[in-house]
Amino acid sequence: MDPDLPLNNVRTMDENLGQMRWFSRVFGTMFAVFAGIAIVLSAVGLFAVTAYSVTQRTQEIGVRMALGAQSHQVRWLILRRGLVHLAFGLVFGLAGAFGVGRLLRNQLFQTGSADPVTLVSITVLLVTVAIGACLWPAWQATRLNPVVALRYE
Repeated sequence: MDPDLPLNNVRTMDENLGQMRWFSRVFGTMFAVFAGIAIVLSAVGLFAVTAYSVTQRTQEIGVRMALGAQSHQVRWLILRRGLVHLAFGLVFGLAGAFGVGRLLRNQLFQTGSADPVTLVSITVLLVTVAIGACLWPAWQATRLNPVVALRYE
């Protein structure tokens, strides 16, 4: 309308959209980094608890092996305890995810607060991490010499 009107801050539509999405992109990246840290911390924590439990139960495992327990039975004993810890964590974690998902509903893009694909994939990931964290202590427990384990203090 007015050819003499000065124009400032002239940008393309892509630049405008990029600037509008910057906030969401930064927080999305930040949440992804925090989620990765949480997965690593949960794996290390489950590994530490399981390894400590195996260390505390060394004599019991030695008695079981001395009385004829097979290595797969000892592995299942340790894996079962880790899976029980995982089950409690998943129940409380999924309940928390539903609650926090409702609070952050307006921050979620292209997904819902109770997206089944996301929740199932995270559950599968956590089960895989938990089994991986339990395998090393379980393998160590099956390699115990029953005589040494009975003398362990």
